Amino acid sequence: MKRIIYEQLIKWKDSNNRKPLVIYGARQVGKTYILQEFGKQEFENLIYINCHKNEEIERLFTSDKDVKRIVLGLSAYANQSINQGKTLVFLDEIQEIPPIISSLKYFCEDMSNLHIAVAGSLLGVMNMRNESYPVGKVDTLHLYPMTFEEFLWAMDKKQLADLLEGNDNEMTDIFGKSYIESLRQYYFVGGMPEAVLSFSQNQDIIAVRKIQNEILAAYESDIAKHTGQETQRIRMVWHSIPAQLARENKKFIYGAIRKGARAVDFEIAIQWLIDAGLIYKVERTRDVKIPLKFYADMDIFKIYLLDVGLLGAMTMTPPRQILIGDNVFCEYKGAFTENYVLQEMKTIPQLPVYYYSKDNSSQKVDFIVQAGSQVLPIEVKAEENVKSKSLRAFITQDFKCYELKGVRFSMKGYEEQDWMTNVPLYSAKSFVKKKISEESSSLF
Repeated sequence: MKRIIYEQLIKWKDSNNRKPLVIYGARQVGKTYILQEFGKQEFENLIYINCHKNEEIERLFTSDKDVKRIVLGLSAYANQSINQGKTLVFLDEIQEIPPIISSLKYFCEDMSNLHIAVAGSLLGVMNMRNESYPVGKVDTLHLYPMTFEEFLWAMDKKQLADLLEGNDNEMTDIFGKSYIESLRQYYFVGGMPEAVLSFSQNQDIIAVRKIQNEILAAYESDIAKHTGQETQRIRMVWHSIPAQLARENKKFIYGAIRKGARAVDFEIAIQWLIDAGLIYKVERTRDVKIPLKFYADMDIFKIYLLDVGLLGAMTMTPPRQILIGDNVFCEYKGAFTENYVLQEMKTIPQLPVYYYSKDNSSQKVDFIVQAGSQVLPIEVKAEENVKSKSLRAFITQDFKCYELKGVRFSMKGYEEQDWMTNVPLYSAKSFVKKKISEESSSLF
């Protein structure tokens, strides 16, 4: 299946300043698949080595850091020649052999012409004790679940995906019903590659939900494997996410985890889930000046799941409520829709995302995005019949002197107003990318 990250891999391959590559990402987002495809298509040969329970490779990397000896051993293990510039060496599941990560420093220094890439579950890589991370000696890429655009590619709807990428608003409005139907499917399937592949091949919703439940079970198992005394608290945070998202303002409340719970009780658990790539944390901003990070309120935040399809499986939402009718777009207080929008924006590099709310009222703006030197106040509406009282007050009253223009993602078609632009939900990512592109172009 086609992935956007492939273009970044090509750039890495051709870079004159290339370093060993580390691909991060939550479990089962497709790291192994995309690197294997990249190796097969772009190199004369691929050396793929899975480090899980691999005693020979473990001995090879724990003996010493002599890169020439290690490469000779990898060649012997794979029974293939390793030629610099022509071979991709791909070490998978590196969390099983911690010395691999620190050895990348020596590959960078002593064999910079060798294309070597490693991948592993964040659940394990971040817990590599007693191993120094090779800061400044590696290139990194982060792989997320498949975007809506990638989902369209997988469903053999390349033309629809191309229209989104081209930001042709008139054309996308013409095919609005097709986009909405595909978006409804994406809400159910989500972006986990195995689930997307199964749905694209068989359209079997039972099989998709089974895959999603297996992924959730694997996450639960990994939590128990890697977290020791924090396991129970991490699970409590994990299981509280649907209830947190069902709240009107989505603000994370510790009391929803356990009566009387405090931040000090669950801060480590929340951070672990963030580091593992399983949740996204969106902090409140007190002001909307650039840089937004200066005004972040780290004690007040919202939490979203890494994948909207997994959210449906976790909440046991019946597939018919997502795939048939408009229930998913108007119920659950917009939980699926906000999760989808954030999931799309997380795949845009260097895009700070916050939200805004007042202390003394219910007024809120779902996301505040720093797109270059622009601030985009974003409201997310799950329906076509929309009202934007909070966003209008934010733009025309509270921050009128900032001369901002609001953005509303909804089921309505593209529409320009003096204080706000309405953008169809299916165009959310392409719209934000366009704003960033326009900002970059204005600098030259």
